[in-house]
Amino acid sequence: MGIPRQHTATAQRGAHTILITAFILFFSAGCTAPKGNEPRPDAPVVKNNSPVQESWSFRFTVTEEGIRKSLITAGHAAEYRIEGGSEQHLDEGVAVNFFDADGNTTTHISADRAIVYENQDIEGMGNVVISSKDSTVIRTEYARRSGSDRMIRSERFVTIKRPGQSINGYGFESDQELKHYRIFRGSGEGLINK
Repeated sequence: MGIPRQHTATAQRGAHTILITAFILFFSAGCTAPKGNEPRPDAPVVKNNSPVQESWSFRFTVTEEGIRKSLITAGHAAEYRIEGGSEQHLDEGVAVNFFDADGNTTTHISADRAIVYENQDIEGMGNVVISSKDSTVIRTEYARRSGSDRMIRSERFVTIKRPGQSINGYGFESDQELKHYRIFRGSGEGLINK
């Protein structure tokens, strides 16, 4: 005789239900957080204003189509995540060198601190000194070099010195090579050749 077919199907469904329930219970037990894994009180905590990376003896080369355009160095760099990107905060001897197509330095910028943005804008803060290969030297407390138009600007007090010329004032704008600049509210001294 045997078990009628109707009861066999019911028994199989019952067995499947038990297997599925056991499977779910077995694997869901591993999905709970383990007990006793609370962070240690002495473990470092990364906060919103903390760097995600830090480097010492930082050196970063910017190239375009394989040609070196600038070299950025600093004693210390910290990368911060911001909305949609990141920023590099530099300190301890910040220096930026810009190069021409032949690899010669055209402009050198030094500052106490700097921020390098993803769009290649660079802000220099504290004892900013910008010098060119033709002996033009600009001193200010703040300057920003734009990555889009390669202009250097500041609205702070600035001193621009060239051989035989010294100009002081507030605010300036210059091309990256310091060949064409203007000072917004200036005064100065110069030698007039007769």
